Amino acid sequence: MEEKLTHFDDRGDAIMVDVSGKKETERTAHATGVIEVSPVVLKAVLEGSVRKGDVLGVARLAGIMALKRTFELIPLCHVLPLDACRITFEPDQEASQIRCDCFVSCHGRTGVEMEAMVGASTALLTIYDMCKAIDKRMVIREVHLVTKTGGKSGDFNF
Repeated sequence: MEEKLTHFDDRGDAIMVDVSGKKETERTAHATGVIEVSPVVLKAVLEGSVRKGDVLGVARLAGIMALKRTFELIPLCHVLPLDACRITFEPDQEASQIRCDCFVSCHGRTGVEMEAMVGASTALLTIYDMCKAIDKRMVIREVHLVTKTGGKSGDFNF
């Protein structure tokens, strides 16, 4: 059975989904991604010696600022009353990478999955931007939704 796509009307035109009839529930989402960096870049980030400043601090703020504006970046996303967001980083010296995790929650009529993925992606892009003068051969990988709770479709675990 083919599932109907909700962002298109019967003519195939793009629409914003009408969520006015949906019940407000607690919604959460956790997205993650990694940036592979050279050992030199990772050392500079961890030592705080990158010329542009506190890489992870700036990346955290960039991710939070971006996820709050998801509705302006992704067509057809709703403006959401976000309750909380948190971005964390886990450097891995052995793998020479930094994992970013973004957690978002709200009480609303639609989920916060896109906000979590925008937050994680933007934080990783900011790391790239702040470190590219040291080495441009960084690779962002594995940005994806890990979990989501709430809503009609129920919980999701990757």
